[in-house]
Amino acid sequence: MKNTYRILAVIFALFAAVQYNDPDPLPWILLYGSVAVHFGMAAYQRANRTAVWFSMIAAAFWAVALVPEFVGWLRMGAPTIVGSMKAEAPWIEYTREFLGLALAGLACGFLLRKSKST
Repeated sequence: MKNTYRILAVIFALFAAVQYNDPDPLPWILLYGSVAVHFGMAAYQRANRTAVWFSMIAAAFWAVALVPEFVGWLRMGAPTIVGSMKAEAPWIEYTREFLGLALAGLACGFLLRKSKST
């Protein structure tokens, strides 16, 4: 499990690193960075469950705010959101953000479940 935690720590650190050119980079760097730190600490059996819960709840509340835009995207037939890196329409950015938040929240949930059993 240590290697899985290390790999996920690197992936989320990379997610945080590429946020520097986002219109609102700080919250994204903090969220993805915190998830990276959680996995890094878990690799050395130092996970702080309270901090992981905090990150998961923050991602969930933030994602809930984007649910209407995500549902709108689904109602449009889920058109591609990967055509280019520049979001030409607002729903592209909102959908990508929602999915990123869902991924971060699920990763925290995974970590909580696994750290409970170890």
